[in-house]
Amino acid sequence: MSDVTPVIGQQEMPFAVVQGQPLLQLPDDLYIPPDALEVFLEAFEGPLDLLLYLIRRQNLDILDIPMAEITRQYTGYIEMMAGMRLELAAEYLVMAAILAEIKSRMLLPRPQPEEEDEGDPRAELIRRLQEYERFKQAAEDIDELPRLERDLVVATAGVEDHGQVRVPPEVDLRELLLALRDVMARADMLAHHQVQSEPLSVRERMSRIVDLLSTNRFVEFGQCFDLEEGRIGAVVTFLALLELLREHLIDLVQQDLFATIYVRVPAD
Repeated sequence: MSDVTPVIGQQEMPFAVVQGQPLLQLPDDLYIPPDALEVFLEAFEGPLDLLLYLIRRQNLDILDIPMAEITRQYTGYIEMMAGMRLELAAEYLVMAAILAEIKSRMLLPRPQPEEEDEGDPRAELIRRLQEYERFKQAAEDIDELPRLERDLVVATAGVEDHGQVRVPPEVDLRELLLALRDVMARADMLAHHQVQSEPLSVRERMSRIVDLLSTNRFVEFGQCFDLEEGRIGAVVTFLALLELLREHLIDLVQQDLFATIYVRVPAD
């Protein structure tokens, strides 16, 4: 048998804290009134809703309402609400007065056949009940329809942006030669048929192209050529472009296939 050593300094947990003071024992004079746990379940939106509830609960015909019984149940419900100290709306009292009036009119003797018939005193009340029942049923039907954020949830899926950079396609040598052919054809049209030696330097033409790119970020391929220099000038400029490409001093870019070719300074 093992010995259990009590914990020194352990305090009993209070039942409650009243005004900052712990309550360790239940009071002997604790009194709970009998109506403290009464629960009021029925909630109606108005006097017509209450009347419709009473009629449906007893499976009564709405076209032939027993006014005495319905009036008794309605006034009993009003007295219950007053006894439970619930806030009683004025329209409930007005409906109670209307029911009492209809009941008294139905208890009065009927007029003679030769006198004008007043009609059924319940007619107006029945019309209002039927109209209210239609609107109440329509509201319930609408409420049963699928509702967004209650019955349906819109699914969403986000696509992460990976920051892909579109790299322009590389310039094919064939297209470069085709561009050179177009330049040569235009140079022939403006060439002068004069026999003379013109000093043309590839290095000088390379410097000219670099100077052109220093003021323009992109230069069209054809703008690097001087058509008045003829075929020889076009060949020298083309060789200068190839030398700059070989030394990685320029880049040739093209947005789409068979599109215009541009010369630019290489990106860092």
